[in-house]
Amino acid sequence: MRLGGPIFGEITNPDSWAEAVKNHGYSAAYCPVNSESDGATIDAYIEAAKKADIVIAEVGAWSNPISVDNAEREAALEKCRVQLALADRIGANCCVNISGSRGPKWDGPHPDNLTDDTFDLIVESVRSIIDDVKPTRTFYTLEMMPWAYPEGPDGYLRLIKTIDRVQCAVHLDPVNIINSLERYYHSGDLIRDCCAKLGAYIKSCHAKDISLADNLTLHLDETRPGLGGLDYATYLRELDRLDPDIPLMLEHLPSAEEYALGAEHIRSVAGEVGITIR
Repeated sequence: MRLGGPIFGEITNPDSWAEAVKNHGYSAAYCPVNSESDGATIDAYIEAAKKADIVIAEVGAWSNPISVDNAEREAALEKCRVQLALADRIGANCCVNISGSRGPKWDGPHPDNLTDDTFDLIVESVRSIIDDVKPTRTFYTLEMMPWAYPEGPDGYLRLIKTIDRVQCAVHLDPVNIINSLERYYHSGDLIRDCCAKLGAYIKSCHAKDISLADNLTLHLDETRPGLGGLDYATYLRELDRLDPDIPLMLEHLPSAEEYALGAEHIRSVAGEVGITIR
């Protein structure tokens, strides 16, 4: 598998970007351009990534395509289309978003998130995004969430089969669905279940950790890999059984130093279980 994360430092051109990726010890990267970049610039980054053996893991489309506000919903759908087209143009493994929320916060909980009507709305929105863009080299994916579809491997598989589009695939972030003591203490079982049911669809993955606090009632917080309870040995073993170029992307850390420590932990666990990470 390949490790990647955000790049820090001055990036002036595709070659300096590729050098920075390598200097971080990565062989995978987040998309280095935006949808306003011209074709020549995108082509230059494609060539730089190819020369340096860097996989562009994902293009973010973070927005709320199921918003109850029609203007917000339409703007989100357009953003998803534009970002999916960018992912296809640059050859990223996937374009990633969440399904959204029916509440005021685009990624927040709401009692209507886990209803049949919302499931149908997600199906409709994903189909429309893929059908409008018609990608051939990339995939539209949804991150699982603790309070929105897809909320687990079974729900994700049901969603994929209902959407029924070849270019709909999976982005895996197991921390996002650890929302109970059972899942926290048995994260290895959860990861195995995700990879057994979704492995054929997984295009990119996120790397972070989750910690359990001892104050009432139940408090779970994201943290740096190595500071929480996620079963990283199982996570790496399961990913190692998938595509050898599967990207594992560090995210949601506050500084370059924290990213370096997170990467160090992942490489350490990989060494303990006999897995090579590029």
